Amino acid sequence: MAEFLLEIRSEEIPARMQGRASEDLSRLVTEGLKSAGIAYEAARAYATPRRLTLVIEGLPVAAPDISEERRGPRVGAPEAALAGFLKSAGLTRDQLEQRDTGKGEFWFATIERKGRATAEVLKETVESAMAAFPWPKSMRWGMHAVRWVRPIRSLLCLFDGAVVPAVFGPITAADTTCGHRFLAPEPFAVTDYADYARRLADAKVILDPVERRHAILSRAEAAAEAAGCTLRADDGLLDEVTGLVEWPLVLTGGIDPRFMAVPPEALITAMRAHQKYFSLVAADGSLAPRFLVVSDREPVDGGAVIAAGNERVLRARLSDAAFFWDTDRRIPLADRLPGLAGRLFYAGLGTMRDKAARMAVLARHLTFAVEGAHAADAARAAELAKADLSTEMVGEFPELQGIMGRYYALAGGETEAVAQAIADHYAPLGPTDTVPTAPLSLCVGLADKIDTLVGFFAIGEKPTGSKDPFALRRAALGVIRSIVENKVRLPLIPFLTLAHAQFSGELAADGETTARELLDFLGERLKVHLREQGVRHDLIAASFSFGEDDLVRLLAKVAALADFLASDDGANLLIAYRRAANIVRIEDKKDGETRDHAVDAALLTEAEEKTLAEALETARDAVAQALTAERFADAMAALARLRRPVDSFFDAITVNADRAELRANRLGLLANIGAVMETVVDFSRIEG
Repeated sequence: MAEFLLEIRSEEIPARMQGRASEDLSRLVTEGLKSAGIAYEAARAYATPRRLTLVIEGLPVAAPDISEERRGPRVGAPEAALAGFLKSAGLTRDQLEQRDTGKGEFWFATIERKGRATAEVLKETVESAMAAFPWPKSMRWGMHAVRWVRPIRSLLCLFDGAVVPAVFGPITAADTTCGHRFLAPEPFAVTDYADYARRLADAKVILDPVERRHAILSRAEAAAEAAGCTLRADDGLLDEVTGLVEWPLVLTGGIDPRFMAVPPEALITAMRAHQKYFSLVAADGSLAPRFLVVSDREPVDGGAVIAAGNERVLRARLSDAAFFWDTDRRIPLADRLPGLAGRLFYAGLGTMRDKAARMAVLARHLTFAVEGAHAADAARAAELAKADLSTEMVGEFPELQGIMGRYYALAGGETEAVAQAIADHYAPLGPTDTVPTAPLSLCVGLADKIDTLVGFFAIGEKPTGSKDPFALRRAALGVIRSIVENKVRLPLIPFLTLAHAQFSGELAADGETTARELLDFLGERLKVHLREQGVRHDLIAASFSFGEDDLVRLLAKVAALADFLASDDGANLLIAYRRAANIVRIEDKKDGETRDHAVDAALLTEAEEKTLAEALETARDAVAQALTAERFADAMAALARLRRPVDSFFDAITVNADRAELRANRLGLLANIGAVMETVVDFSRIEG
C-alpha cells in the first residue's frame, strides 16, 4: 500500500477560511478516489496561513480490475436496439451470450475493465478538486485564468515517492516546498509525509493547527505568569491567531498608563479587533497594563524591538479609544435619544427611536410579571437601551453596544440598576451565554427581543429553512431561556398581541395571527432547546396544545407528563386512550356523523359501564381542581386512577351492541375517556 502527499502553498489564506478549506480539500480528493473505485485507509488534512496539506495512507498502486455483467435487449429484438447495446458496451455480437431469465431469452454482456493506475487518477482528481474548490472568495492573479483564494506559489504532489505531475494554471507539481517565509525560505525536496513533516519543523513551520494552537496557549500562559498576571480567556482570538502564524513566538508589551482610565472593555476590544493582542488580568481581577502579541518571527534580541513596535502601534489605537471615551461623555445619554430618529430599524418597522419607545411600553408592562422590577425604571432603561448606538465608541466598535451604554448612563447620573439593564439587554447572544437575572435587565431584554420577533413576523420576514438573516431563532431562544430560567409567569399570547399594537403603519399580519404564529415558532425552538436535556419533543407538543402560552406552566406539565408515562398506569392508560379514540373515530366515520357523545346514565346496564362512568366524573372533578391549583402531578395521578376501570370496561363490554342506543351510549363513554384526559394535555400528539 502506498501514500499520497499533497501540499498547495500560496500567499496568506485568511484565518477564518483555513479550517473549512482543509476539510474541503480532503473531501474533494477522497470523493474523487472513491468514484474511481480506489479505497484508502486514512486521510488527514492540515492548514497553515500559507499552505493546505493532505496526506492519504493505504492506497493501492492501481484500482482493482472490474468485471461487470450487463443485460441487453431480448433475443429477437430489433437490430437497432442490439446495435445500441453493443456500442454502449464496447463489444461485438460474438462476445455476447444468450440466457434464459425465466421471463424470456435475453442477450448478456460481460464487460472487463482494467483498473487504472492510482497516480493517473490522483492527477485528474487533484486538478478537478482545485478547479472546483468552494472558496467563499477567490481571485485571479497575473494573466492566469484559474482562481484561488490567494496566488499559488507551488504544488507538492507525491504518490509512493514519485511526483504526480498535476497542473493548475501556471503551476506544475514537483517534490519541493519551502519552509517559513522569513525564517527558512529556501526550497527543499521531500520523499514522503514523514520526511515532509520533519523538514517543515526544521524549517520553522508547525503544520498541525491543533499543535500550533496548543503552543500559542501554553506560551501565552507562561508569559502571563512571568508578568505576574493571568491570561484572559479568548478562544475566538486564539483560533484566529493560530491561523495567522506558522512559527509562533509570544512577546509581552506594556499599555501606556494614561489609557487605563478608559473602560477595560474598550481597551480589550481595541487590542483584540485591530491588533490581535491578548489581554492580561491582574491579581485583583482588573485589566492589567500588559498585553501579549504573537509574532511569526524569531527575533535575535529576545523580542524587544518587536514588542516596542507593537507598543507604539497600540498607543495610536488606544488614543482613538480614549478620544471616543472623552468625546462621548460630553453628551448625556438621554440627550442622544433624538438622534435615534435618524437611524432606521427596518423598513416598515420604524426607526431606532420608534423601537426604543415600543420597548419602554413593553418593559413597563413586564414589571407585572417580574418581581422586583419597578415600572418607571424599566421604562427608563428601555428608552435609553439603544442610545449608545449614536456614540463614537460604538460606531467604531459595534460589539460594545450596551456595554458602553452602561458607562455613559452612569456618567449621566442614571442608577446602577438602569445602567446595568442597558448593558445586559442584548444577552443571551448564544445558547451558552448567561441569561440576565436582574429584574430590570430581564424586562428590557425581553422587551427588545419580543419587539423584534413580533415586528419581523408581522411584516412576513420569517426564518425559512436554513436562512435567518435577522437572527430571529437566536432571539426566540433568548426569550425562552430568559422566561424559563427566571421562572417568569408571562402569558405570551396577550403580551405578543400588546407588542403588535405598539407598531404604527400597515403590517402584513394582524395581532392575533402574529401572536399565534410566534407561539408556534417559540414552541419549535423550545423543542430544539430541550432536546439536549433529553426532553421528548412530543411531550412538549402535547403540552402546548389548547393555547398554553405560559412556558413555566408548560414545562411543569411536561415534567409531570413524563413521570406519568414512565409509570405502568400511565403507559397502559395511553394505550387504552388510543384504543378508545380509534374506536370512536372509526364508528363515527362508519355512521357518517360526529356525535356529541353524551352519556345517558339510565342506559348504563353493566357494572363495568357504571364504574367507568363514575370514575370519569371523579377524575374530571379532580383534574379540574388540580389544574386550577397548577398541581400537575396530582392531575396525572387522577388520570392514573382511570386505568383499572378502563381496562375492566374493555375486558367485559361489547361496544358495538345490537341495540343502537346502547352502542351510542358506550361510544359516548369511550369519547369521554379522551375528553377527560385531554383537559390536561393533548394525548393524541404523544408518539410511540
